[in-house]
Amino acid sequence: MFPELNNLLNTTPDGPEQGKLTLLCDAKTDGSFLMHHFLSFYLKANCKVCFVALIQSFSHYNIVGQKLGVSLTAARERRQLVFLEGLKSAVDIFFRPQEEPHPLQFLREANTRNLQPLYEFVREALKPTDEEEAAWRCPVLLVDDLSVLLSLGVGAVAVLDFIHYCRATVCWERKGNIVALVHDSGDAEDEENDILLNGLSHQSHLILRAEGLATGFCKDVHGQLKILWRRPSQPTAPRDRSLTYQYKIQDKSVSFFAKGMSPAVL
Repeated sequence: MFPELNNLLNTTPDGPEQGKLTLLCDAKTDGSFLMHHFLSFYLKANCKVCFVALIQSFSHYNIVGQKLGVSLTAARERRQLVFLEGLKSAVDIFFRPQEEPHPLQFLREANTRNLQPLYEFVREALKPTDEEEAAWRCPVLLVDDLSVLLSLGVGAVAVLDFIHYCRATVCWERKGNIVALVHDSGDAEDEENDILLNGLSHQSHLILRAEGLATGFCKDVHGQLKILWRRPSQPTAPRDRSLTYQYKIQDKSVSFFAKGMSPAVL
C-alpha cells in the first residue's frame, strides 16, 4: 500500500468505500504498481479478497506484497484471500477431465464468449458464510488484467457482461468493490480494446490512468497518473473531478508530485 496514493484518493484503511468499481488503465507504461497498491490496501483493511491474476504468478504478487507489508501466503491460509493463478490454471485445464468444471473453461471450448464459469468462481469465492460474516469487511474482486481475456479470444462484449454480473453480485448485492486493470494498446484499429475501455469507463466510479512521459524515459520521473472521480449512477450530479500527477516508483513506495515539481528538477 502506498500512503501517498491513499492521500491523493482520500482513502484510509479504516474505512474503504463500498459498492464501487475502480478502473486502472495503463498506456505506454506499466501500471501494475496500482494493482499492488489496491491488493495490499484491501488486505490491510481486513476485506475478503478474490484475486483473478491473469498476467503474473502468485509468487510475484507475494514478493511485492511483502515489500508493502502484507503476506499473500498468510492471507490465503486464513482464507481472507482467494487467488486464481491464471498462468498455472491455463496449463492445468488441458490435463483435467472435460466434465470437470474450471473457471477458465472457455480456453478449451469453441465458444470463447462463455465466461460464466469464471463468474461462478468469483461468486463462490466471495460468498458470505456465517463464521466469515463477522471476520471480514466488504468483499473485493481484483482482476489483473482484463486485456488478457481479449488476447485469448474473448470478445469485449463478453468481458463487459462478466463485469456486469460481478458488479451485480459484488457491488450491489454484497456491498463490495471491484478493481480491474485494462491495458490501453493505443492502437486505433483495436476496436475490441476500445469497446472494453469505453464500456468500463462509463461504469466506473474512479479511473486511474498511468501514462508514460511524452518526452520518453526519465530516471527521476517514471510517468504521470490521471485520477478521475465519476458519478456513473447520478447523471444530474456535479461535473466529474480530475487531477494529474507525475510519479516515481521506488523499491517500497511511489512518490507523487505536481507536473514539473520533481525534487530532481527543483
